[in-house]
Amino acid sequence: MTVTTYWFVIAAALVAVLTSITIWSRRALPVKFLALACATAVLPLSYLSMNDILSRPKPVLLETVHNDVEQVQVISSLMQEDKAIYLWLQLPGVDEPRSYQLPWSDEAARELHKAMQEAEKSGTEVKMKKPFEVSVDNQEPVFYASPPAPPPLKDVVDDKPILFTSKEN
Repeated sequence: MTVTTYWFVIAAALVAVLTSITIWSRRALPVKFLALACATAVLPLSYLSMNDILSRPKPVLLETVHNDVEQVQVISSLMQEDKAIYLWLQLPGVDEPRSYQLPWSDEAARELHKAMQEAEKSGTEVKMKKPFEVSVDNQEPVFYASPPAPPPLKDVVDDKPILFTSKEN
């Protein structure tokens, strides 16, 4: 079961409690049937809306659980000019990638495009600094290509090492 399923089960339990309170109250029978009909409609509607929300990117400003992350890997992106920048991010400590939506910004779009080109040239990944922080300071780029990994150390075995000796008179 996923976290979303747990939230749905909790919501269904709360609806069941409220419905039972309404049904057992001293109300007229039509009011009780109306309460039962509303409770019956709430469950499928909330399930359908939850499934619809799961297929949409989350605005970065609404992130609450991982909002203290320093940097993430950008797996993919889609830029729709004057609308939004859609990102597929790999968060540290989370197995599956997550989909997010940034508000459109010409500067962010240029940075992302430049970082993607640099990463493609160097064969590295695109990273994003502080993805969920609203920053007034736009001096530092948000998107960047991670530096290439250093080459492996050479294992040089010298058969004849050079020995330096001092000549003493």
